[in-house]
Amino acid sequence: MERTEEEAGRRRKGRTTALIGTALVLGLVAGTCTGYLVQAGREPTPLPPLSQPVLAQARGEGPAPLPASQDRRVRTDGDLRELLLKKPRGAKHPEGLKEGVRWLDLTALAETWTQPGEAFGDLVMDEFRRSAMTVWEDDGYTVEIRLTQFRQEEYTAATDAVDDAQRWAEERPNDSWAIPGTGNGRAYVMTEPGTEPGFEPEYTAEAHAWRGDIAMSVWVTGLEPVPEKRITDVAERQMERL
Repeated sequence: MERTEEEAGRRRKGRTTALIGTALVLGLVAGTCTGYLVQAGREPTPLPPLSQPVLAQARGEGPAPLPASQDRRVRTDGDLRELLLKKPRGAKHPEGLKEGVRWLDLTALAETWTQPGEAFGDLVMDEFRRSAMTVWEDDGYTVEIRLTQFRQEEYTAATDAVDDAQRWAEERPNDSWAIPGTGNGRAYVMTEPGTEPGFEPEYTAEAHAWRGDIAMSVWVTGLEPVPEKRITDVAERQMERL
């Protein structure tokens, strides 16, 4: 069977295109090989110098780490109960308080507020970490100390907690003094007793300060007005332990 001229033309066109493609591939391979051989015969070209200057190596040893007695973070990351002030000689812990100290979890701490539900939510947002307390009775007065520690990954919650406590204390008639060595720490002696049905009028004093990620609160209550020295002395000695 004879092929028509049109079929022959299409066939030739196809074969020509294939041959041209093959020639191009062979030419590229040959050119690559030639270039490689030329480059291999040349002397190596040195790289330009780095623009970054060479920095001198620091000499000598770095500063020695602080001992645990001076490193406040080591102290505050340990057992928080160990940082609570010890009761004075002659004082006694109330019955039911084992060893005079106890932990306060999130729920127990929130229960110490007049609105526990709201306090619980605030403590969660404040990144509450842990809290510990101690109580003792001495010379007709009851002393309670509470240390509350925050994670402080977002903001300084300990400072805010103390600011709030001081603001609440200032809402009642009081005399107040700065706690030496605590920056903005203050002690308050309430000039009027608190009254509740079925209980005798009770006088109170309180102190609030912070150090690092720990907020400190001290309360002293009794049937007689609380002397300034009593509340200030307890607060100052507790802050020294932090």
